[in-house]
Amino acid sequence: MTAGSAATGPVPFRSARARTGWTLPGGARLAVWVVPNVEFFPLDRPVPGGTGAAHDTLAFAVRDYGARVGFFRVLDALTEVGVRGTAAVNASVVEAYPELVAAMREASWDVMGHSWTNARRLDQLSEQEEREEIARVTDTLGAAFGARPAGWLGAGLAERSTTEARLVENGYNYVADWATDDRPDLTRSGLVTVPYTLEVNDKPAFDQRLLTPEQFADLAIRTFEVLHREGAQEPRVMAIALHPYLIGVPHRIDALRRLLGHIRDHDDVWWTDGATLARHYRKETQR
Repeated sequence: MTAGSAATGPVPFRSARARTGWTLPGGARLAVWVVPNVEFFPLDRPVPGGTGAAHDTLAFAVRDYGARVGFFRVLDALTEVGVRGTAAVNASVVEAYPELVAAMREASWDVMGHSWTNARRLDQLSEQEEREEIARVTDTLGAAFGARPAGWLGAGLAERSTTEARLVENGYNYVADWATDDRPDLTRSGLVTVPYTLEVNDKPAFDQRLLTPEQFADLAIRTFEVLHREGAQEPRVMAIALHPYLIGVPHRIDALRRLLGHIRDHDDVWWTDGATLARHYRKETQR
């Protein structure tokens, strides 16, 4: 970070009143990207939000269900409407759940780096450990998917003050940790920041706010309607953040289908992925 940025963050302040001049393909008002978090929580480490034990059967089983069953429900729901996901992938998934890697490759999903495991976050690491982890994640995902990831979403959206520099060193183009705007921006290190969401996100919706599936879909649809309306002035971005062990259970999955169908019924929407969106924004701002 540059001098003075430690207090204000890596993304220079830009209000919603400031125009960027960017446009979307086909004159769309709104870019929509869907982010399934494909994660692994090892049984021999405490699961965040669990009992704190290193062998937390209940917390592990819930998340393992997401990999075994919930993931494929989410995949089917996206496939039905022709949407390509941007998976935030713990690199340990490559070893733990190779069938998921094969399914994501077959569906041509975009992939972001998402730490090694969600059981350990970057702000818990030393600077050297962070350097090694980001390199390991990047190399592992690159080998598994045939291309190194262009984007990064930290486990728990956690960063150290050194994270941006480490991402640049490893060839990343964008980061999604900073849910600070409805439009992309550039960090001080030159990374594109692609808007993520803590609102249209099934983790806080179900775990913290205790919303019903119908309430979650309604929240997301209201978000879409406002951003679509505002996008008539300048394009906006809507992220839909999903966790297969949450949205992928039987009583919730059709709420996702209702949300996707509602958006699909509207014009002026650009369904995209993180890597494509970041490249497009960088090109637009360099015109």
